[in-house]
Amino acid sequence: MLCSGQQVLGLVENQSDWYLGNLWKNHRPWPALGRGFNTGVILLLLDRLRKVRWEQMWRLTAERELMSMLSTSLADQDIFNAVIKQNPFLVYQLPCYWNVQLSDHTRSEKCYKDVSDLKVIHWNSPKKLRVKNKHVEFFRNLYLTFLEYDGNLLRRELFGCPSEADPNSENLQKTLSELDEDDPCYEFRRERFTVHRTHLYFLHYEYEPSSDQSDVTLVAQLSMDRLQMLEAICKHWEGPISLALYLSDAEAQQFLRYAQGSEVLMGRGNVGYHVVYKEGQFYPVNLLRNVAMQQVNTNYMFLSDIDFLPMYGLYEYLRKSVVQLDMANTKKALVVPAFETLRYRLSFPKSKAELLSQLDMGTLFTFRYHVWTKGHAPTNFAKWRTATTPYKVLWEADFEPYVMVKRDSPEYDRRFVGFGWNKVAHIMELDAQEYEFVVLPNAYMIHMPHAPSFDITKFRSNKQYRVCLKTLKEEFQQNMSRRFGFAALKYMTAENNS
Repeated sequence: MLCSGQQVLGLVENQSDWYLGNLWKNHRPWPALGRGFNTGVILLLLDRLRKVRWEQMWRLTAERELMSMLSTSLADQDIFNAVIKQNPFLVYQLPCYWNVQLSDHTRSEKCYKDVSDLKVIHWNSPKKLRVKNKHVEFFRNLYLTFLEYDGNLLRRELFGCPSEADPNSENLQKTLSELDEDDPCYEFRRERFTVHRTHLYFLHYEYEPSSDQSDVTLVAQLSMDRLQMLEAICKHWEGPISLALYLSDAEAQQFLRYAQGSEVLMGRGNVGYHVVYKEGQFYPVNLLRNVAMQQVNTNYMFLSDIDFLPMYGLYEYLRKSVVQLDMANTKKALVVPAFETLRYRLSFPKSKAELLSQLDMGTLFTFRYHVWTKGHAPTNFAKWRTATTPYKVLWEADFEPYVMVKRDSPEYDRRFVGFGWNKVAHIMELDAQEYEFVVLPNAYMIHMPHAPSFDITKFRSNKQYRVCLKTLKEEFQQNMSRRFGFAALKYMTAENNS
């Protein structure tokens, strides 16, 4: 690109008649030089823009034109064109194949002879993929293929692009090189340091926490096979939600179409969807939880799982509990008792009395009562049945309740991936940091049935998986001993006795 000393912007001419003002009667576009320029692709010479005081230039032009135009029709493009109309020397006209504009009534087909000439395709029409062009089917397929392209391939450095060394990347490579590839648990250890591509706020999010400082965000993570739970959770929890979704590029597009087709999901602006793209062979459950936690903008968060439906009204109940239990000035983890049903169709209990009735009839059970009693036994369900006020419980080995905590609470330990000990380790960390576990007497959540996850299947069928999990547990406990000293002795003792 060769440009004169005064040229600061590189733009392609607008390929429609918009700025000619002849599209309909009384059509009055913003001022432009000839056909005007399209801002879908812009080259900016930043050093020159600063020298010509660009910020002041465009602002003065916009303010002057808005006196008569009142508003823009094409956003920033109108302002760029108004500035260029006054200062034509600022623009360098790029060849049109750098911005082939596929809106209706454009001259896009005249700017190239063969599709191989094209550099950038611009779907600048409300119709998007449904515009008319002799090559539209080819363009559409190209676009859809790109959407579902595995973005991880672009990170493999298959193409030699010169770039400056990244200190973070160098440190990561050094850490990975220090791992023993002959270690049977190498893949587990490596996963802890994997840097996943992450797209925060994949869909529009807009929520301001309540002014009384008691607001609570529900935090959860999921993969594609749990997508059907989203609408139900939104119906049960009206407050803000932060979700981390573990998806491939193709699945992300499927999720987008699913969400856009759901009135329930589109009706909620307070649900943050954060896509973590798949990489590696394990489900990075604790990384996902941390990603969702890091995006919480309320003072408190309810750490849940996607398979659970909270009771109706739990959001407001937790907010009241924040005030009643002085959460702001104490270190508490409020326990929401967990139950489960084996029925896919459940008449969801609308009160504690209804839940107890279903518990007595065998429609509901305390969570994991049949297979992992220790996980929730300390909640003391016998006491909860008749409790009318919150009560404290002590940590015990393998305790893994669902809790509400402050936003600045410890994150989950990333060494635990897939199935096993991912929540247990977190609750142990809370206990070591002297959090008090308080069970709420009128709160509950119910686990809905689903097929076993891929990771629990691997845990049950793969001996090496279980061996590595045991190794990671021991290393975590040793780490706790180094950090907390004598106070952490009970974790080693409890584990040996369990």
